[in-house]
Amino acid sequence: MSKFAIEYVSGCVGGMAGVVVGQPLDTIKVRLQTQRGMYKGITNCYLTILKKEGPKGLFKGMSSPLLGLSFINAIVFGVEAQTRHYFGTTGALSCFLSGSTAGLVQSVVCCPMELIKTQMQVQGIGKKSVKRTMKYKTSLDALKQIYRHEGIRGCYRGMLATVIRDTPAFGTYFMTYELLTNTVLEINKEGNYQVSDIMKMLLSGGISGMASWMITYPVDVVKSRIQADHKRDGQYKYRGLISASQTMYRNEGLSAFVIGLNSSLLRAFPVNAATFAVVQVTAQYLYNFSNQEYVKR
Repeated sequence: MSKFAIEYVSGCVGGMAGVVVGQPLDTIKVRLQTQRGMYKGITNCYLTILKKEGPKGLFKGMSSPLLGLSFINAIVFGVEAQTRHYFGTTGALSCFLSGSTAGLVQSVVCCPMELIKTQMQVQGIGKKSVKRTMKYKTSLDALKQIYRHEGIRGCYRGMLATVIRDTPAFGTYFMTYELLTNTVLEINKEGNYQVSDIMKMLLSGGISGMASWMITYPVDVVKSRIQADHKRDGQYKYRGLISASQTMYRNEGLSAFVIGLNSSLLRAFPVNAATFAVVQVTAQYLYNFSNQEYVKR
């Protein structure tokens, strides 16, 4: 197995771990972003979903990100590893540039996947999950219906917002992780990880995830509004990124752009802690299994 194949496979496994850990809080984040006024906060949203929709309500749309995010993470960590060799294997700027490139590339897959996930998460709000009463039965059914009615353009609704969010977000993500694991949370870069190294990975990954969300969160809110939108009289409420931003600011003020931030940060820590740790431990195992020299991150 080549070193780049190892990075792609490790990213895939790490992505699956992140989805399982973070899906319930992601559902809460999307509900708070798109259904303003319905919930009083994280706890109220969580309890309301459990009461009215059952535990399954917290995992709505998980099949899409479970498949999609595993593939996306494979792209992110694989592309980041490859581009880092071009920009240079060490240094904060190299990590930011390679991470930004990876974020830009994965947007092509991420946008339709998140559109489907968001549509699934906001349908049937306040009702027990009964498939025959839902517009979309599964994530695949949602993709088919959106493509059938709106074509490929409809599947990429919110693409500009996704690119603007993910390009700097992943640059910050990898740069922060690199800085932390080389300074205050230094780990053994040779790949022979001890328990203390894994704990530092978890902490560094969690902090890196929170940092990337902090700088791009307002754009994520706008993206969620666009992707949760439904046609009324044949027209969407939001025509695009600028239209959505202007409408939100005019009707709700600046607070609309940070609604649900606390739930996102709460989710970001465990998800990215799990992702980075699983990616690096998996990579170490695969390098050892393939009898190859470990590539320092």
